[in-house]
Amino acid sequence: MELIVVQALSGLASAASLFLVASGLSIIFGVTRIVNFAHGAFYMLGAYMAFTLTDRFSGAFGFWGGLLVASLIVAVLGALMEMVLLRRIYQAPELFQLLATFGVTLMVQDLVVLIWGPDDLMGPRAPGFSGAFSLFGRMIPTYDLLLIVLGPAVLGLLWLLFHGTRWGVLVRAATQDRDMVACLGVNQKWLFTSVFALGVFLAALGGALQIPRTTVSHAMDLSIIVEVFVVVVIGGLGSVTGAFIAAVLVSELNALGILVLPKISLIAVFLVMAVVLVVRPYGLLGKAERGTRSSTGISFRPWKPMTLLERGGVAALVVIAALLPLFAGNYLLSVGSEILVFVLFAASLHFMMTVGGLASFGHAAYFGLGAYGAAFAVKFLGAPMELALLVGPAFGLMGALVAGWFCVRLSGVYFAMLTLAFAQIIWSVAFQWVEVTGGDNGILGIWPSAWASSPQGFFWLTLGVAVVGVALLRMLVFSPYGFGLRATRDNTLRADAIGIDRKSTQWAALLVAGTFAGVAGALFAFLKGSVFPESLAIPISVDGLVMVLLGGIETVSGAVIGAIVYKALAIWLMSQTDLSKLVLGAIIVLLVVAAPKGIVGFIEDWRHRGPRPKNGKPDALAVAKMEAAE
Repeated sequence: MELIVVQALSGLASAASLFLVASGLSIIFGVTRIVNFAHGAFYMLGAYMAFTLTDRFSGAFGFWGGLLVASLIVAVLGALMEMVLLRRIYQAPELFQLLATFGVTLMVQDLVVLIWGPDDLMGPRAPGFSGAFSLFGRMIPTYDLLLIVLGPAVLGLLWLLFHGTRWGVLVRAATQDRDMVACLGVNQKWLFTSVFALGVFLAALGGALQIPRTTVSHAMDLSIIVEVFVVVVIGGLGSVTGAFIAAVLVSELNALGILVLPKISLIAVFLVMAVVLVVRPYGLLGKAERGTRSSTGISFRPWKPMTLLERGGVAALVVIAALLPLFAGNYLLSVGSEILVFVLFAASLHFMMTVGGLASFGHAAYFGLGAYGAAFAVKFLGAPMELALLVGPAFGLMGALVAGWFCVRLSGVYFAMLTLAFAQIIWSVAFQWVEVTGGDNGILGIWPSAWASSPQGFFWLTLGVAVVGVALLRMLVFSPYGFGLRATRDNTLRADAIGIDRKSTQWAALLVAGTFAGVAGALFAFLKGSVFPESLAIPISVDGLVMVLLGGIETVSGAVIGAIVYKALAIWLMSQTDLSKLVLGAIIVLLVVAAPKGIVGFIEDWRHRGPRPKNGKPDALAVAKMEAAE
């Protein structure tokens, strides 16, 4: 009992910092509707800045002043990012804003290593709170008590700010209906900037307050961002009070779970999030959005099947790719096979996002299930590669069958976060069920059949499967089912009126995407000769999102180009420079700004742009067509 009480107090102390970061993200999303993936990077920057300032200035004033000044500096950097980058893409599809902030995260990761080095840093003790006191015979840091008091205090200050000031009233109004706030004459630009700065300040302060409790490392951003997303979703997007309740719940689950239920401690938080979203789709204190928002993947330019000339061009490119093994080396062929695997993986996610309007943050679950399914078939059944390549997709299909039954009840960010919850649950099972999956030791010796064992043979196999898979997905886009799925994406009420059931239609889309992702995962297992839990992890899901968004979600096959560009760049940069994340992040940000509809979307816009207006006046017919489309 004494140990449980001590752990509970430690959980409350952790909840304070988690609440600061989560409340900042919730405030930003509530007003700007940006899912700020860079929020964890600002948390990390706050910790590094605080370490530098507290190391330079001694004493109580130097320490506490250093924490505050560090948070203010990072808040200014956040405001600059909003003004320079995000203002340019507010009109772009919302997920492209997520892509831009992901690019910033990659850049910050390498910048932190470049400035502060790769080693973990230990911050100083907090003056006046460096000791500990005894409770039930166990020592508890006095700094933890400060954090326990700080959490409710910050919640109270934020409540006063939002309910006792004109600025706070405007922020709450923008959270409910920002278009109406703009109609009333409020300058949205500066309102967005101030809200973003406040959210970043809270994230940086949460990071700065951690330096007396833990080491400062360049992995802090990814370690916090997933928990923050979970807290915000459980509490309800845009609800600060909900974020506080959820932060306490999540922190206590982390602190006590390892004592009470050690076998499920890694997934307890995600199980709670899944239950909350199923019971209360908008979180504990969240509310349904008042205005309808455009679905992911919607396009004003009607999609059309390829012309005969375009099909000939694609066929020529496939033939050229098929000739690559005749003159390319083994390394190039191995890289090419990996790119083709992720082309199929990205195409499966692209089908969900473009045709179904369903953004998934956990698509790696089906990729990893496909890899493990193939590995199980080889190791436990002694099956050949040909049979294992069928078992893998079946595992992906079963995973999508179970997850989809729950996920299709939600939409938007809540749908995406529930897919993340299921992916993390499956990852935890693979990580902890050592007797079956091997845990972090993985499953080794998953080799292809003799005819595909050479780099040339496996490249041809992967190329054939990827081409057939992408072709089948394109055929589904223009099939009657594809038209019905697009109807549910564009207007659910009208689709229901003509007899199209949204849930069953979108569930089928998830099954299709999960199956093809399983095919990609099975190929990946034979390419690497092994399977590890990392194939189910969040970075794989993020990579898939980046590929889809780079290609363009308003296109039919943008993921193919996006996957090729992203994987080729990532692999090439890793071999050329130690700052590959910095360069790759900068390229992603530049592409988002220059081509907010993605690479293929930009090319399509360039191809279909009309003649230049005469005498500076737009063509009346072009204007009429645009108005009709809108």
